[in-house]
Formats: sequence, structure tokens, C-alpha cells
Amino acid sequence: MGAYRADDDYDYLFKVVLIGDSGVGKSNLLSRFTKNEFSLESKSTIGVEFATRSIRVDEKVVKAQIWDTAGQERYRAITSAYYRGAVGALLVYDVTRHVTFENVERWLKELRDHTDANIVIMLVGNKADLRHLRAVATEDAKAFAERENTFFMETSALESMNVENAFTEVLTQIYHVVSRKALEVGDDPAAVPKGETINVGTKDDVSAVKKVGCCST
Repeated sequence: MGAYRADDDYDYLFKVVLIGDSGVGKSNLLSRFTKNEFSLESKSTIGVEFATRSIRVDEKVVKAQIWDTAGQERYRAITSAYYRGAVGALLVYDVTRHVTFENVERWLKELRDHTDANIVIMLVGNKADLRHLRAVATEDAKAFAERENTFFMETSALESMNVENAFTEVLTQIYHVVSRKALEVGDDPAAVPKGETINVGTKDDVSAVKKVGCCST
């Protein structure tokens, strides 16, 4: 098959959730990363949707299944199902709206209440292209991220700035967590048992190592 790999040909599948207030640009971050698209007239997301994209990390194909939800309170009922099996999260605020940054703490608490302690979290200050409207200082967000032990990046889905970096960094860090977990069990990280579900405590994890059938080449 050479360099070509089928779309469903991947070594790891990681579920990553996008959280944060409504209107901070979660859906545009998702479409920019998965389809390289940006829509100026984006509508509010109703309920839940997800998109996928595969990247290569350490010679492995890592497929991200990225979930996007409406930030509005009325969709809160989806909470536990939305978070279940997530191994990474992008917690997004809008650098031009300080209230969206103030709410980060509440989102972070909810995230930690519903996910595994090893989840990889990145705080994302989106709309960084709107320099003249900035209401949240980079230093404040950086200090918060350091205090809470999360990664941090400022992005612009409009200008395509750091979007790729933010997602790729999260996926790479998840991969390292998974590799370390394999190491702790005394396994060679390159030989994580195929078919075993990795990470997070719930029985019905979404994030898993690709199951390989008996006869697959």
C-alpha cells in the first residue's frame, strides 16, 4: 500500500472535546482544523457534532475525534455523555470578551469532574486577530494555565493562526501520556496491545487503540 493509508487506517483514536462559552469560536476552530474552513456567518451549534482528522505522531497515525457542543446552558443535559471517554480538551475563551475568560474556571471544574485525571487540557484564547479589541491579557491567561497545570495557546481561526498547533500539541501530549502508561506496565510503547482500550476509567471509552482483526495485513 506504500505511503497511502485508508481513512480508517489509524493506530490510535483519541476523543477530544471543545468546551467554553457560546460564541468563542469553537466550531470555527473545529472546521479550520478538520476542513481548513472558516465561516463568518457561523450559527450556534445545536446539541453536539463531531469531526475527525488524522495526524502523524512518532510514526503512528493518531486519529482525533473532536466533539463540539453548544456552549449554552440549556444543553447541559448532554454533559456526562459528552465528556465520556475524552482524553483531551480545548477550553476556549474569546480574548475580546473578558466574561468568557472568567467562565473558564467553571468549565475547567466541570471538565475535571467528568474526566480522567490524566486528561490533556489546553486553554485557548481565540480571536487573537482582533488586537484592537483585546480584553484579556496574554499574561493573565498564561498565569491561569500555569496555576491549573494546563497548556495554553492563543489562536485565530479566522487567520488560521496556531489552530493546527493547538490541536497537534494536545494530540501529541495525549499520545505521550498513553505511551508512558504503556511503559509503566512494562510494555514497549511501540507495542501497545492492539485492541485494548486505553486511558480513562469508564467502561465505554471512545478513545482506543485501533482493533486489528486476525487477518489484517
